[in-house]
Order: sequence, then C-alpha cells, then structure tokens
Amino acid sequence: MENTGWLKAVLVSVALVIAGYFVGNMHQNGIKYNRHVEVKGLSEREVKADLAVWPIQITLTGNDLKLLKTDIEQQKQQVQEFFLKQGFVEDELSMGSTNIDDARAQMYGGNMQNRQFRYIVKTEFTVRTGNIDKLQTALAESLSLISKGILIGSKNTWRPIEFIYTKLNEIKPSMIEEATMNAREVAEKFAKDSNSKVGKIKNARQGLFTINDRDQNSPHIKIVRVVSTVDYFLQD
Repeated sequence: MENTGWLKAVLVSVALVIAGYFVGNMHQNGIKYNRHVEVKGLSEREVKADLAVWPIQITLTGNDLKLLKTDIEQQKQQVQEFFLKQGFVEDELSMGSTNIDDARAQMYGGNMQNRQFRYIVKTEFTVRTGNIDKLQTALAESLSLISKGILIGSKNTWRPIEFIYTKLNEIKPSMIEEATMNAREVAEKFAKDSNSKVGKIKNARQGLFTINDRDQNSPHIKIVRVVSTVDYFLQD
C-alpha cells in the first residue's frame, strides 16, 4: 500500500511538471507570435484631369416672349458655332432646358414700375470634352461672345468648370503597391530600433482613395492619395 501511494505521488508530480512545461511553452509562444507593429504607408500621385464639363447658362431679358424666343434660338446657335470653330465636335456639345421667369407672376416681386424687363430667359448649354487644353483656350476666347451681345456665364458660379480624373482604376494597383512598400520601410525602421526583424503580414487594410485639386488656381491638376494600414509580425 505504501509503495502504491508513493507511485501515485510520483505520477502526480510528473504530470504537474509536464503540464507546467506545456503551459509555459504555450504562453511563451503566444507572446512570441503576438508581437507585431502597425504602420501606415502613403502613396500620392499628381495627375492631370482627363474630362472637363462646362455647364454654360445664356441669359436674355425682354418684354416680348415671341422676340425672346427668336433671340434665344439665335444666341444658342451662335454659341454652338463658336465652339465648333474652336475645334469641338457636336458630340461634345449639348443643349439643355430653357426657363422663363415672369416678374409679374412673382408674389413678392416688388414695385413693377421700376423693372425695365418683365421676362428673364435662361437656357443651358453644356460642353463635355476630354481635351482640357482646348477647353481652356475656348474659355479665354469666350469673351468675344460679349461683343455679339451674348451674355454667358457658368451655371455653377463656385466651380465654373468641373475637371474630373476618370483613370483611377489604371493607377490603383501601383499605388497600393507603393503604399505597402512605404509601410514596410516604416516597419523595418521600427524593428531595427527594437532589435527585431519584420516578419509576415498579420493584417492589412486599404484606405479610401481621394482625389482633390492640387490648389484653387489649377483645378485641372489633381492629387490622388491613398493610405494603407499594415500589421507586421516582429521576430527576434
């Protein structure tokens, strides 16, 4: 009986030692494989817009609707001829809707005796092109329409011409690669300072691509930007 009790005690002790070894080893491995660093990598590109949209508004005033209708049709034709002479094709030009405001129909129109014209006619004309340089030349030359008595202005006063970059999908792969490489450089610098080495990627998150004007004076030049967040394992 005494021998049996002694044997049981030895077996229990051995079991505790083995269990302690595995628990300690698991804890050590857990710490080892849980060492990681989170870094961010940036990629920026300066690109030129490849699409421009210029929403133009032609404005006329008068008191005779029949005459206004004739005048607005003539001016729309003159504006179209102007852009055709600038080298645009008809597919790049489109006529929009025409709106007529009657001052007498306004409930809060004020004193009609002080109003010279009863009707205000506004019609839309849109230029949509991929030739940015040609559009900027036409913008400068458009002042010549004033000498013909044609009053044009942009429908969107805060952004007369909208410049768009449409080729984002073509540069996405290389920008993501660049952002990831930049992130790894940051991780390697961190690992070097901590006497470690960069291991495999634990987790990676791609940020949103943003496209903004380079500055207010050159909206046709865009800055494309993306930030990727990457977790790297650290090794001794």
